[in-house]
Amino acid sequence: MTIQAQLPDSRVPRLALHSTHDLDAPDAPVPRLALHSTHDLDAPQAPILNALALLDHRTRATALPEAGAPPGRYLAVEGDGPALLVPIERSITHIGRGMVADLRLEHPQVSRRHAIIAQWAARARVLDDRSSNGTFVNQRRVAVADLCDGDLVRFGPVAMRYVEISPPWRVRPLRRVPSARRGSESELGPVAA
Repeated sequence: MTIQAQLPDSRVPRLALHSTHDLDAPDAPVPRLALHSTHDLDAPQAPILNALALLDHRTRATALPEAGAPPGRYLAVEGDGPALLVPIERSITHIGRGMVADLRLEHPQVSRRHAIIAQWAARARVLDDRSSNGTFVNQRRVAVADLCDGDLVRFGPVAMRYVEISPPWRVRPLRRVPSARRGSESELGPVAA
């Protein structure tokens, strides 16, 4: 009995597998698989630059222009025009294709539950949520990674930039000490006139 299979790659010839249970041909060759290169299977995919078109309407409505954004943490989405910032407002933000995701990306290579961004105090961290196409930070596949301003974060083939906008430094006014709280001359020494 002979089984022929056609691989999707046209460069690889058809495989001919012979069953060892073939009683008509006792000297039939042992089944052998064709050797072909698999180095392309693990290669990272080119990121999709127009990620704005992949955002659902709810997420797109919250996006802000980069120029007038208030202090906070954002994912920058670059489209045809200037970059827009999608705010990361919750302490736990779910990213994925599913309906329950806080930041929804409508692309078939993004898992329903793709990643989580957790933030607390002065830190933000991305966690891969067992996605099939991986979460990448600066072109490295990660399970957990701390995020810094300017990091390139990729969810499957969809690339975004992590942005932190710090509040402008405010100079605190000097506090005047009321005269009633000042110490007596004996504690501070003589007052010079």
